Amino acid sequence: MKEFGLIGRTLKHSFSQTYFTQKFQDLGLEDYRYELFELPEAADLAQLLAARPNLAGLNVTIPYKEQIWPYLDELASSSARVGAVNVVEFTADGRRVGHNTDVTGFQESLRRFYPRRDAPDRALVLGTGGASKAVEVALRDLGIGYWLVSRNPLANGLTYDDLTPELVAAHPLIINATPLGTFPNVDDCPPLPYHALTPQHYLFDLIYNPAETKFMQHGLAAGAHVLNGFEMLCLQAEAAWEIWNKE
Repeated sequence: MKEFGLIGRTLKHSFSQTYFTQKFQDLGLEDYRYELFELPEAADLAQLLAARPNLAGLNVTIPYKEQIWPYLDELASSSARVGAVNVVEFTADGRRVGHNTDVTGFQESLRRFYPRRDAPDRALVLGTGGASKAVEVALRDLGIGYWLVSRNPLANGLTYDDLTPELVAAHPLIINATPLGTFPNVDDCPPLPYHALTPQHYLFDLIYNPAETKFMQHGLAAGAHVLNGFEMLCLQAEAAWEIWNKE
């Protein structure tokens, strides 16, 4: 049997098990399994690996995308560039290699969602965690300027109090890379001046459960375009599958 899984602290919101279980059924892979592994701490990974010798690949989610590094043998260029790991490859010679497929998933989903314009594109990225780091890399690759927004910003980042209506108006693309609004805390949302949103705004929420977050609802109420993270999830999952099955 080949076993795959997702590690994180709380996984009640995750769709990964359903996604990969359906994929295994579609491909006729009866001896493949995908499990959810809730770990209280990143250090508990060592115990998990000892208990599950048939593990052939892992996905990584909050809050371990940055904490898992010490337990890996190598970082692929994708994860080194981002500074976060969301996929672990188990090589034939027993090494554990960290990859990042969030950049691929986000970038392709954004291409389909957000129309580029003649004027310089500007984005607000909410959050500074592992998911935000992948968003940063993707935006830089696409030539989209951005500000990072958080409660406790580093360097030249912005706080939520800095988000005036004028600043929001000047940034048509707003990306929620925080967990605020994830099931079961569906009434949470980033503290933005939502009254400043217009039909010219595009709100991309990396959350996919619920399908329509409070962040997105505020955008819809203002006539803005909105998208959740489900397509990104599928795209990054397919990229992970390719890594686990490469020759």
